[in-house]
Amino acid sequence: MRLQKALAEAGFASRRASEELITAGRVTIDGVPAELGASVNPEMQLIAVDGRPIAAEPKEYWLLNKPAGVLSAVTDARGRRTVVDCVPTRVRIFPVGRLDLDSTGLLLLTNDGDLAGRLLHPRFHVEKEYEVQVRGVVGKAALEALRRGVMLEDGPTAPAVVHVLEILRPPRSGPRTSLSIVLYEGRKRQVRRMLETVGHRVVALHRTRFDGLSDAGLLPGQARRLSVAELTRLGKQAGE
Repeated sequence: MRLQKALAEAGFASRRASEELITAGRVTIDGVPAELGASVNPEMQLIAVDGRPIAAEPKEYWLLNKPAGVLSAVTDARGRRTVVDCVPTRVRIFPVGRLDLDSTGLLLLTNDGDLAGRLLHPRFHVEKEYEVQVRGVVGKAALEALRRGVMLEDGPTAPAVVHVLEILRPPRSGPRTSLSIVLYEGRKRQVRRMLETVGHRVVALHRTRFDGLSDAGLLPGQARRLSVAELTRLGKQAGE
């Protein structure tokens, strides 16, 4: 198998992050610095990262209802709480994608780099649904623009499925609109940037669904393992 796949299966990082480790010269095969794309046999060869031999870990799959103020990261140099801190496991897991610091909702964490890579790729059409509250009343033109796809600084977005849930009129501020938005891609801060493009600032964002996984019964900050049925569904969605 490819070296980056072996590292991902050992729980070190996703394939992309594993490629960065290899390129940085931190990975060796039988004591020799590894080259990107090298083929390896983990049962016959000694693979090490920073001099530490890797060992395959059992695959784990967790669903977290991320609270606000928690980083979508494995560690943080400033000592802030991360999503990994919310999951009761000793296995080295990492988040599949991310939610902004102030955003809440469903986040999948695993040490399965293969599955993570497929779930994040737009061609597998994995649905992610969000409930979003924005300032102002979102009109017909803005809704149609979101449904067609809007132009961001990193290119046009794919069409989104957008519905108005409610128009809110708080007594001490201007009107707000509650929206349901379904995306099939996951760029950095995509929902916020799309809505800013059509003139509306996001004040609250919660991911309610990741493909067939929902936040039903999962309180903020709680995590649970995926069931066999859920994992089978995800695997089929990701082309396994």
